[in-house]
Amino acid sequence: MTTHLALLRGINVSGHSMIKMEVLKTTLEAIGFQNVQTYIQSGNVFIDTEEENAAAVGFKIKQEIFKVFGHEVPVVVIDKVDLEDCLKNNPFLKDKEVDSKKLYVAFISTTLSSNSMNDLRISQFKPDEASIDGNKIFIKYAVGAGKTRFDQKYIEKKLNVIATIRNWNTVIQLLKMYEER
Repeated sequence: MTTHLALLRGINVSGHSMIKMEVLKTTLEAIGFQNVQTYIQSGNVFIDTEEENAAAVGFKIKQEIFKVFGHEVPVVVIDKVDLEDCLKNNPFLKDKEVDSKKLYVAFISTTLSSNSMNDLRISQFKPDEASIDGNKIFIKYAVGAGKTRFDQKYIEKKLNVIATIRNWNTVIQLLKMYEER
């Protein structure tokens, strides 16, 4: 049995693509996922399955959400190592004065190349900062996530990927939950 963490993008935000987590849990259990556990309304879902392929799990979840709820919801599936790497590799944690409320991680549907940073043109968004690490982009917003154009839509458009962003506190909580499973 493999535990996956499905990160759903764009649900329950500003009244769009509304899905109650309890109903989502029941829906995913009905298609064979086990030990389904959700965290907050923004679409963080732990599941256990015999399927080891993360992309296949994401596709199955995406299909079922469309079938049951009628919402086209992108899904990025990660594992415990991805979350552990966030703690180990976030370059912004080296700054002892960093405000963790301004730290975010964009989880990407594929591993990014070293050229991806150039493709993002992050220099246009100074003083926001970003750093790529495989299938993650660490982001430090100067003011906050709500006051920037360097967001998930921009990342997806520039890199032609699916991305979903979580704040640092959520990343920490998801890792704790993974460890408790």
